[in-house]
Amino acid sequence: MKNRLVLSVLLLAGLVPLSGCSSMLERSYLVVSPHAEHPVTADDSNVLQAETYQDLVNDVLYFVNQGMETGVIRLTNYPRDVETDLNNACLEVAKDAPLGAYAVDYIEHDCTRVVKYYESTIHITYRRTLEQIQSIKNVTGSSAIRQVLLEQLSLFSPEVVLQVAYFTEDEAHISHLIQQAYYDAPAVAFGMPEYTVTLYPQESSQERIVEILLTYPAPVEELRQKSQSLLRQADLLADTLGELSGAQGGRAVHVLLRQQVTDAPAGTASTAYDALVEHQADSEGMALAFQLLCDRTGLESRVVQGVKDGAPHFWNVLTLSPGQYAHVDASGEEVLLLSDAALEALGYTWDRNEIPPCL
Repeated sequence: MKNRLVLSVLLLAGLVPLSGCSSMLERSYLVVSPHAEHPVTADDSNVLQAETYQDLVNDVLYFVNQGMETGVIRLTNYPRDVETDLNNACLEVAKDAPLGAYAVDYIEHDCTRVVKYYESTIHITYRRTLEQIQSIKNVTGSSAIRQVLLEQLSLFSPEVVLQVAYFTEDEAHISHLIQQAYYDAPAVAFGMPEYTVTLYPQESSQERIVEILLTYPAPVEELRQKSQSLLRQADLLADTLGELSGAQGGRAVHVLLRQQVTDAPAGTASTAYDALVEHQADSEGMALAFQLLCDRTGLESRVVQGVKDGAPHFWNVLTLSPGQYAHVDASGEEVLLLSDAALEALGYTWDRNEIPPCL
């Protein structure tokens, strides 16, 4: 007797971090995710075995991980109701498992009784390509997500899909990491891309997939050409400075920028390209240009988004030596390396949880 059951699953979109299975070392971002064992039958290596409900779930999920459209499971010594468990296992993978919620359109199965065992053929229809499934990056933690985003923004990738382990934040946190990664990459920061973030599954779980779709402010080839022109100009300027370090290096970069760039109204020239190639920039463009020249001369700094006198403003925090930092506002006429207290006295405010103390 042969029974056929069709499962149709509507996938809900939500912004969710994905989970991996390994702990992350600092500055490392790829995670090796161990998979459960999937025992095969003695007479056919293409047929998986199942003796428990969890075996069924693992086997169906294995098919999805491999991007298989058809797979066979042999249920031997199975103590529970086979049809009910097959139905539930397919539904669980398609709806509740992060990869299934992201990649699967629907699952169906055929189940046949063969003397002492049942044999089920699983049919999977996907809404993602095999290439998309295989391109998912396994990461753990915010720093790993930010590092992958930095690399993908540098390539002007239109899509980033992450499987994140042990991540309990929300879509707003992912948005924040995208913005941080943008300012980490001044050579390709030509306007914050529009983006959407979707988490799979919709309900919170220990492991989730984060899908990020990115739309850039200009055609990718045009942006790549601009990036090449910007890097050439940055390297020419960096060559005039040589290898730099500490406070003296920060002052040298600031002086060079003030010689090269004139001020622009806020929001009109907000990229390092505007500053170094067009020679006009607002505080955001100056901060990105300062960041890029630091990157090219061996200095360590980061862009700060804050407020000055009630209006949005950008500047940098420069590493003077290990554990010592100073604020530098490249849009200011004076070359100043400022402490938190000194900067605050000038009307600046910022998120102090994001920036190390400058003393």
